[in-house]
Amino acid sequence: MSGGLPARLGAVRDRARGLLPRGLGYAVPARDPEPEAVVRRRRRTVGVVCVAGAGMLGVSLSTEPDSPQFYGLTLATAATWALGSLASGPLHQGWIETQDGARRRPVIVPVATGVGAFGCFVAGAFVARRVPVLDAAVRRVLRFAEEGTAPLVVLTTLANGAAEELFFRGALYEAVGERHPVLVSTVAYTATTAASRNPSLALAGAVMGTLLGLQRRATGGIQAPMLTHLTWSALMLRYLPPLFRSPRVS
Repeated sequence: MSGGLPARLGAVRDRARGLLPRGLGYAVPARDPEPEAVVRRRRRTVGVVCVAGAGMLGVSLSTEPDSPQFYGLTLATAATWALGSLASGPLHQGWIETQDGARRRPVIVPVATGVGAFGCFVAGAFVARRVPVLDAAVRRVLRFAEEGTAPLVVLTTLANGAAEELFFRGALYEAVGERHPVLVSTVAYTATTAASRNPSLALAGAVMGTLLGLQRRATGGIQAPMLTHLTWSALMLRYLPPLFRSPRVS
């Protein structure tokens, strides 16, 4: 009997380990190459949409918070990312592969990753408050949440989060192919957020773009990065503004 218990505990441990997802360093096996006509269409569409979306994002953030122009332009930006992505060609949902080789649709792990990313950004917020340039930049962005109509702010935030994943970790990632798609999609995402001329958004774009790109590579589709992005955005929208309501830290 005494020898049976360690064996059973070892079996439970091995089973639990097998249920763990593969890490972000994992890359799903490459799919069969797309037809050349699909590749050309995707790359043309991605190029046009990237320029148009970046321009619209910059203009939307130069409008007044809670104005019809702001809501109209931000929703139009989301529509540009989403419609351009769908027009570029097929996109893949993706799977999470566990250590035992089983595949499951990614839900729990991406949501937990979004919560973890939010925690890291909250810690970073206390640092940003001590850096005058970042403190001022974050406060400029949070004006749109603080002064806006709550349901519309939530709608535009989540719509843009989902649409950005369709484009940057969907259409653009596919268009890049095997030529460093995580790096290229992250650089493009960071450059797009930099069009807002706000350093805090560019920094957040670089950090989240890297994380979401690695998720895309590890799962082979857009579901995991989209759920992470939406979870992170919702938590940031709800809990970050109170951290910057108090007077600046000197």
